[in-house]
Amino acid sequence: MFTIEKLHKGFGPLTVLDGLDLEVKTGQSVVIIGQSGCGKSVLLKHCAVLMRPDSGKIIVDGQSLFELPRRDLMAYRQRVGVLFQFGALFDSMTVAENVGFSLKESLRVKPARIKEVVEEKLALVGLSEIGDKMPAEISGGMKKRVALARAIAAEPDILLYDEPTTGLDPITAMVINELIVDVNKKLGVTSIAVTHDLASAFKIADRIVMLYQGKIVYDGSPDETRVTTDPIVHQFINGLSAGPIAVR
Repeated sequence: MFTIEKLHKGFGPLTVLDGLDLEVKTGQSVVIIGQSGCGKSVLLKHCAVLMRPDSGKIIVDGQSLFELPRRDLMAYRQRVGVLFQFGALFDSMTVAENVGFSLKESLRVKPARIKEVVEEKLALVGLSEIGDKMPAEISGGMKKRVALARAIAAEPDILLYDEPTTGLDPITAMVINELIVDVNKKLGVTSIAVTHDLASAFKIADRIVMLYQGKIVYDGSPDETRVTTDPIVHQFINGLSAGPIAVR
C-alpha cells in the first residue's frame, strides 16, 4: 500500500530523514522503532500529509501523495485514522463529540447515524458508558482509548499510531496494545506505528523496522528482531550504553 522513496526532510542545518525508503504491504502492521528525536513522528506526519518533504515520494495505491490535487488529498485523508501521541482530544467537547467529530465536520453524516457510530466505537474500546463525560474527567488510559475510537470512527483503511502507549503505566499500556491488535484485525487496516516502547512494538507488529540517522537500517519480524545480531538494533532493544548508537 505504501511505497516511500528517497524521502528527505531537514529543519535548517538538521537532517532528519535522509533518503529514507520503506514499503508497507496492504494489511500489514509495521512498527518503526528508534531513539527519541530520530524522526519517527516526522515520518508519520508525512504519511498523513501533515508535513511535506524537501524531496522524495510517498506512493499509496499508485497515487503520489504530495502531487495530489486538493480534492483527492482530502479523499485520501478521509481514509486515514490517526492516534496522536497524547490523544489530542478537544477539551471543550464531550467524549462522544470528540469521537464523532470527523463524521460531523468532514463527512456530513446525519446526527442519528453519528450517535450510532459513536456508541459502536466506544463499545469497541470498552468505554460504552462515558460518552457524556469531558476529557478532564477521565484517566490517561481512557483518553487514549477515546482517541482510538475517534481514529476509527470513519472506518479508515489506514491507521497511524504515534507513540500509542506514551505516559501510560505498563498494565494500561498493554490494554492499549491489545486494543490496537484487535482493531487492526477487525477492521482489516494497514497500520504504521512509531514507538520506542519495545513491549508495544513486539505486541502489535507484523514487521519491525528501525530508523537510524535518517534511514531505515533494519527490517524484520518480531521474532527475528528479538534475536538479531545487528549491532544497532541489538544495542537499542537491550538498552545498552555501549555500541554504535551514540548516547545523547
